[in-house]
Amino acid sequence: MHIPLKDNLPFTTVTISYKGNTIDIPNILIDTGSGRTILSADIVAAINIIPSPEDTPYTIRGVAGSEVVFPVRSIF
Repeated sequence: MHIPLKDNLPFTTVTISYKGNTIDIPNILIDTGSGRTILSADIVAAINIIPSPEDTPYTIRGVAGSEVVFPVRSIF
């Protein structure tokens, strides 16, 4: 598998499927040190992945600042 580098960082395209809908999301940074994957809520909303009343939002922080996120557990 060829993994393209941009500014010496590995990127890929991710395909997300949810309830019969599929979307390809390009330019995803492969972060081998991360414990979770974070995707833009605006992008995944295109295939109806949206927060439910049971989802508890929380704030993540990194070198670029902070962001409010909501967890979605994948079912594989």
